[in-house]
Amino acid sequence: MKNIIKRKMIKILNGNKETRLTVQVADTQRKRDKGLMFVRKLPENEGMLFVFSEEIYGGFWMKNTLIPLSIAFLDSAGEILKILDMEPCIKDICPIYDPEISYHYAIEVNLGWFEKNQIKVGDYVMLG
Repeated sequence: MKNIIKRKMIKILNGNKETRLTVQVADTQRKRDKGLMFVRKLPENEGMLFVFSEEIYGGFWMKNTLIPLSIAFLDSAGEILKILDMEPCIKDICPIYDPEISYHYAIEVNLGWFEKNQIKVGDYVMLG
């Protein structure tokens, strides 16, 4: 059976502004493990939403990821807790980008997308 990735539109609320983002939903271990590996281009207002069944600790790595990304870590209510920038890595050993907090969701987008859209820690993502 083919591993189909669902797509959905989410809204990010920052102040009085609402920013829309189309995301691929990575809600299984297999989809989360693959993430955006081998993707050569990510459209400007698209990304990937990583969904975890419970709050987790630990970081993300960029092994076999070809494009630079920014990642936001969210709590169960959708509040952005931390944003990190990550560099592509095609080596055998790649750095781990650890937010050093627990989180329930993560969103990967093109490098600088959050900053460009004035999205910051404390803003909310409407996941429903």
